[in-house]
Amino acid sequence: MNLAVVGTGYVGLVAGACFASTGNKVTCVDIDEGKINRLNNGEIPIYEPGLKDLVNSGRDKGRLFFTTDLKKAVDSSTVIFIAVGTPPDEDGSADLQHVLAVAQGVGKAMTDYKVVVDKSTVPVGTADKVSAEIAKYTDLPFDVVSNPEFLKEGAAVNDFLKPDRVVIGSNSERAKEIMDHLYQPFVRTGHPIVHMDVVSAELTKYAANAFLAMKISFMNEMATLCERVGANIDSIRAGISEDVRIGRHFLFAGAGYGGSCFPKDVKAILRTANSYDVPMRLIQSAEDANEEQKRILFKKITRHYGENLAGKTIAVWGLSFKPGTDDMREAPSIVLINALLEAGVKVVTYDPVAMENAKGIFGNRINFAPNEREAIQDADALAIVTEWREFRTPDFEELAQKLRDKVVFDGRNLYEKEYLTEQGLTYYSIGKN
Repeated sequence: MNLAVVGTGYVGLVAGACFASTGNKVTCVDIDEGKINRLNNGEIPIYEPGLKDLVNSGRDKGRLFFTTDLKKAVDSSTVIFIAVGTPPDEDGSADLQHVLAVAQGVGKAMTDYKVVVDKSTVPVGTADKVSAEIAKYTDLPFDVVSNPEFLKEGAAVNDFLKPDRVVIGSNSERAKEIMDHLYQPFVRTGHPIVHMDVVSAELTKYAANAFLAMKISFMNEMATLCERVGANIDSIRAGISEDVRIGRHFLFAGAGYGGSCFPKDVKAILRTANSYDVPMRLIQSAEDANEEQKRILFKKITRHYGENLAGKTIAVWGLSFKPGTDDMREAPSIVLINALLEAGVKVVTYDPVAMENAKGIFGNRINFAPNEREAIQDADALAIVTEWREFRTPDFEELAQKLRDKVVFDGRNLYEKEYLTEQGLTYYSIGKN
């Protein structure tokens, strides 16, 4: 099948490469000419495990193409995926200007029937707006489908190739059959394609992310209670995760969630609910709790040192919002580092892949070390924000030797307090005493 994917970010580039891997001819479109040139030269603009090999394979086999020419891509494709950004406006609502701009371009370029797929995370009613925008420029038949993505950054390629479910919202049998055919190679192991109406599909993605955000915030609040009463959050997690009604996923306490999905989608569903006069108290509480949780490491630092931190040097391991990605959108590290800088602290950081993105945020206000060992050289204390695998078993004797105050603030509960104490380190974690 001939496909067009408009937008070459995390969602669009992964979708295009994965569709090409099953034999489709895929044209990826972006208005950023520099990005398209880099992709055509084999350079991948984002870090995602396995993506570079998949993109290069598709391009080398003549199944994956990159262009700025939307009209040509639409004309040669049966299905057009809209995978552009939907950043939150100041009021929290999703900004659809890029989605509607693509819809306009599709309407102007159409020469026959098309299936236009909203792949971006979009609020209820977006399909109607896309349909109306396309219809301004053409009388040709088309269908608009909602096909939300459920990709985890750091595991997006595997999630796309082996989905636990595919959600397709369509009010057209013709479009439904085309989408079914397209996704069959990905569900051969028995995971379902879940068909529903367009509005329900639009809301499904927000519901999923809001629910997961609530699980994370719930565990973070339980962690605070554990610290007060002398309990251990790891024990609590073990005690509840075997309950099939709860499950094992998204039960780790930490320094708060970030990224491109949870914060944006929680704000968007709250905005949608507010526009319909529907209070969403649980989801609002989850967002409030997460904003507070992002300050938890700074609070622990000031609790240890006192309010006057001026002149201290603190090393920060991990900048991306999670391991396996260079994405720093809404990352807890940003909140911590800004608070440290405001307090007069010298910050030295290291992250395996997110350093360039961090330089765009902080510039020369912080120092960037070439590795985690150099980051702690001459630092008073260490704060761990992202649980990269290479941080899990460091040389603890070296930590104790290099850290002037021998203090570790662990925002991801990577270590055991007893062992670090034996090494002469003072250790603070989340939800454990």
